[in-house]
Amino acid sequence: MTLDALRLEVPDILEENSTPLASVPTLLAEARQLPQDSALQQVLTLLFRLNRSALTLLERQRVLQNFSEEFRHYAQGCQERDVPAPFLRLCDELACGFKRLLLQILQGHQPSRPHLAWCLYMAEHFLAQTQLRHYQLYLEPDPRLWRDSHLLYWLGEHQHCLDEPVAAAFVPTPANTLRGLYQQMLLLALSNPFHLPDGECLQLFGALAPLAGLARLLPWDEDDENANPTVDLTESQPCLPQDQTPDGESTHLRRLELGALLIALNEPAPLRSERDSALLERVRQHWLGRQQRRHPRTEQSGSCQLVVGLPAIHADLLTQHPDRHETQLLDASPGGARLLCDGHLTSLVPVGQLVLVRGASSPILALVRWRYQNAEGLHLGLRYLKGLPRPAWLRRAPSAQTHPGVLQSTPAPGIGWHHGLWLPGQQFVEGENLWLQLANMNNQAIVRLPAPNLTTSLVARYPLQLA
Repeated sequence: MTLDALRLEVPDILEENSTPLASVPTLLAEARQLPQDSALQQVLTLLFRLNRSALTLLERQRVLQNFSEEFRHYAQGCQERDVPAPFLRLCDELACGFKRLLLQILQGHQPSRPHLAWCLYMAEHFLAQTQLRHYQLYLEPDPRLWRDSHLLYWLGEHQHCLDEPVAAAFVPTPANTLRGLYQQMLLLALSNPFHLPDGECLQLFGALAPLAGLARLLPWDEDDENANPTVDLTESQPCLPQDQTPDGESTHLRRLELGALLIALNEPAPLRSERDSALLERVRQHWLGRQQRRHPRTEQSGSCQLVVGLPAIHADLLTQHPDRHETQLLDASPGGARLLCDGHLTSLVPVGQLVLVRGASSPILALVRWRYQNAEGLHLGLRYLKGLPRPAWLRRAPSAQTHPGVLQSTPAPGIGWHHGLWLPGQQFVEGENLWLQLANMNNQAIVRLPAPNLTTSLVARYPLQLA
């Protein structure tokens, strides 16, 4: 066994196995009959106990294969909704189990390369799943996950297992080699995952699967002026910040070469969906270290109120007093702000949500650009939308049902006003004729909707010219 493998974080063996291994498939089948949260808790408890029991290599491998099948089963229910806490812990326990199995394999005599590659891959896969599900919940992954991920890559590199193909039918789809899977998570971490709307984190992971293996981690060269990301395999983070000078040993430093990957993104890919192509195009700038922030921000301390969602904003502008949520202002700039909210708002403010910020000055319309949750609460990054917000009603016919909208009006010197009409996403289409009525006005104007100039998963803004 190599000294590097001894640094893997695995639980201690606490007891002889008190669970008959022959009963494991029956216990797992019985758990499937329970409600999902109860089933996951029962599966997790069983795996937790087995991971800390003394098992032979073949016994542990058979147990982990059984639990991998259970993971596939329960993962199907965690694609479109919030991830239950037991499922997050199940991913972590499976990673622990495969790391323990890896240590047992390395203790043997000359393990076969395919067997070793499979175990390294499975340990990496469940570390990746744990990280992915944290990003899905807008939570920061535990630093130890990156430390172990780097170490598994290092072991695969030295055991010549990085490009050994592994058949693993998981959803979302992982790359089929250890190199590809490890780089799949590096690229996801570099893609500003906290800025992605709900659901796009899993989508991006799958979209990266056939591409991630094209990147290469090259040996460090201090004379290389390439701006590609730098990875320190001894650190507990995916890559070093762009402005940080590497101070580790050169043997542990790698440069992530993206050239072949970037070329492949521009080539025709009939099997890649338009949604995946658009998402990859949007995040690729972050792989090269380009920052999103245009304005310097200054720390501030104060309170404000947040009105969440287009219907609530419409009601608030009509002084109908919907729910306003107390928030704390942490920093601000001309282009946006960072707020700290209570954690119970998580489900109300996904990335792409339209909000109204009410403070000491006039109300400001804003979009949620990113969010991140920790022990302090829910942090929101807002992009301010310049202009005066006004409530509006839309009808598809003069006497038809009304739909709430918000008109955003910005003065344009010499030509009057620029207007943008905010409407719920995917409810109206380009070219549709609507009757528009503003507050305190009795007449209705007929407007023809142009193509939206700003869209999110929840709302869309249509530029208008009004007399």
